[in-house]
Amino acid sequence: DGKPFEFTIITNQGNSVRSSVAQIIQQQLGEVGIKVNFIIYEWATFINEYVNKRKFDAVILGWSTGQDPDAYDIWHSSKADGEKELNFVNYINKEVDELLEKGRTTFDQAERKKYYDRFQEILAEDVPYAFLFVGEALPIVSSRFQNIESAPAGIYYNFIKWYVPTELQVYTK
Repeated sequence: DGKPFEFTIITNQGNSVRSSVAQIIQQQLGEVGIKVNFIIYEWATFINEYVNKRKFDAVILGWSTGQDPDAYDIWHSSKADGEKELNFVNYINKEVDELLEKGRTTFDQAERKKYYDRFQEILAEDVPYAFLFVGEALPIVSSRFQNIESAPAGIYYNFIKWYVPTELQVYTK
């Protein structure tokens, strides 16, 4: 309708990567005529006053999940109601709800994989988030630790099996 396209991105202070991402988005969209403002808030204000209350146009946050692909708390529609729920973009999809429910109640890994694969296909189609990147990490662990194995998910997937042989232990008390 001839109105300028303008929106505001919010993120939290103390995270230079998120601030840099906002600046890059601002610059690149500005080059095609979209005005992007961005505001950085102190963490508690950011979460309590904006994210939890869903008072934002766009937000830059990061997710970190464990090895189990259960994303119920983030994507199930029951988590879109009220403050302090993780589905703060109010994503609602009945098929996703069913897949997440089946995935978290099925013990057969091959069957679970089918549910979660389909769930990821739907997210890719619906695009409730613009997933920007996966950060890289270079973990450093003392050579005294044994039984560390690398995997596509990183080295921490089996951390519960790490140990330091008695003869290499430095801190015993």
